[in-house]
Formats: sequence, structure tokens, C-alpha cells
Amino acid sequence: MRGPLLSAAGVAMAGSGGPLARTIHAKLTAALQPTHLEVRDDSPRHGGPPGAETHFGVLVVSGRFAGLPPLQRHRLVHEALRDELAGPLHALQIIARTPQQWQSDPRAPPAPPCLGGSKQERRRG
Repeated sequence: MRGPLLSAAGVAMAGSGGPLARTIHAKLTAALQPTHLEVRDDSPRHGGPPGAETHFGVLVVSGRFAGLPPLQRHRLVHEALRDELAGPLHALQIIARTPQQWQSDPRAPPAPPCLGGSKQERRRG
């Protein structure tokens, strides 16, 4: 995963990343007990001001995902981050894998490109 990372293999890390990144990391750690967790702040790639913390990507590897389809995995992540998604968090890319999936392929796909634009811009059509 590209961009600034707040990551841990089974242990929560404090003091890295901004306040929202640390909150995301702590909440996902508490809710999903991941064996691997990466929190990537993509906000700078989306034209936000420094420190905006609005766009994130997470890679979560958890035994809680066993037997669940991707939609259910994403719902677990969304539930853990309900308050953040209702407030400061504008966009979240989720990669949710089981430990077995991560063991067989420990690579994260690249972050999707920013398509630009914002709610304040007028689109030409």
C-alpha cells in the first residue's frame, strides 16, 4: 500500500499518523483483532489541505472474516468506523482478507487513482 502507513502485525501502535488515523487503527484493532492491519492516509493525493485526514485505505487481515463474503467483511469494517464515516472520513478503501488469504498472497493491490473534483467544483458537461 502506498502513502503514509500506520501498521502493525497483531499489535496496536500509538504515536504514528494523525489523530483520525490513530482512531481508525484503534477501532479496527478492538473490533476485528487483526493479525495484520495497515491504515494509509490518502488525503494528500486527493487535493485536501495538509492534515485533512479525509481519505483512507485500510488493509485488514482477521480471522473474523472467515466464511464471510466481501460485502459482509466490509460491513464489519464500516460498523467499527460508524462515527468516523458519519463525520470527518470522506472515503475509505477496504481490503479485508482472512489470515489464510494473506498468507497465500501478502500483497495489497495499488490504491485506485484519484479521479479529481470535489463537491465545490462545477462540472462541465
